[in-house]
Amino acid sequence: MTASEDGGPMAAGGGRGADPVAGREAVAGREAVAGGGPGTGAGREPGEGAGGWCDPGPYLRGVAWWDGSRPVRVDPSVVGVLPWELVERAALPVGVRLELTAAPGTRAVEVRYRARMPGREDGGPPVPPHLFALWRDGRPTGEAYGAPAAGGEAAAVLDLPRPERPDEVFTVYLPEAAAPVVLGVRAVGGGIAPAPRRARWAVYGDSITEGWWATRPAHAWPAAAGRALGLDPVNLGYAGTGRGELPVARQLAALPAALVTLAFGTNCWEPVPTTPDRLYALTRAFAGTVRTGHPHTPLLVVSPLLRPAAEAAPNGAGATLAELRGALEQAVRDLRAAGDDRLFLLPGHPLLDARHLWDGLHPNDAGHARLAAAVVDAVRAHVRPAP
Repeated sequence: MTASEDGGPMAAGGGRGADPVAGREAVAGREAVAGGGPGTGAGREPGEGAGGWCDPGPYLRGVAWWDGSRPVRVDPSVVGVLPWELVERAALPVGVRLELTAAPGTRAVEVRYRARMPGREDGGPPVPPHLFALWRDGRPTGEAYGAPAAGGEAAAVLDLPRPERPDEVFTVYLPEAAAPVVLGVRAVGGGIAPAPRRARWAVYGDSITEGWWATRPAHAWPAAAGRALGLDPVNLGYAGTGRGELPVARQLAALPAALVTLAFGTNCWEPVPTTPDRLYALTRAFAGTVRTGHPHTPLLVVSPLLRPAAEAAPNGAGATLAELRGALEQAVRDLRAAGDDRLFLLPGHPLLDARHLWDGLHPNDAGHARLAAAVVDAVRAHVRPAP
């Protein structure tokens, strides 16, 4: 797969102010369906049904694969080769959102959905269940709550401010922890249409990439960086796993994308102890597998962030996180030295300090914002549109 085939040509180099993506809408209609093939609900017509309800498929963003009408974060045709805990996390629609434009006179957007009643994740900040957040061209605008009975359906209505421009994009972030399935979307007054598609950015990692412990899905670092870069982030962060699973690398290789980011390693200290030599080899193997489908796609690797309790403490295999981080970073440097000049490293250790960690491991909102800013700077420094 060439760079032009996976979301728009991109080239190494370029200044900090360069727009990192050429051909932003080149991936329209190229997301993956259940079974792993390219194409998505993007190809459906966004026409209205009974009661003005529209099929949500053309409005949904951040989608990699579909399992029937439900967006999922692994290819459902090959889940048998993946760890069960990763498959469980992949059922949550992390990063999936609605993007739309509104005609004059549109007072609100209504979202009909089905979801479970979520419990609070252990150790995280309090997050209201069934909270929908509305953003307007990258700025928060308002929030609304749905209130389904257990296992039932509900609707949330978000008031729309008057658009400042006809092409102004509104984004609706979903209550991810409730595993919502969007059943329909409609305008209250006026009309809505799917927003133009952006080039896809595939982001692989662990719970930090999944967004722990941001207080809102929109604050997770992939979401924040995606807004700044004008990309469509597909969140492939899997809490408790994200340890460089090679079957996931094969799925990444097959997923069209204009930019790929790998941000893993802390779970290789614990809960699955790994040695530096093994992580070095695993990093090379994972990046090499991704390269089989993305030979020219910019690939940014973010090494593990600060984890104070693990930096100098040996894990069950006798390795400190500092040693593991060094092995991962050396693997990236060696791959670059071997000729992969579209592979870039962002060292994670200096990006945050203890003030930016909720629990000594996962970033708080300020930490997610700092990490997002660092990723944006790295992409803008190393990636520019191809001539």
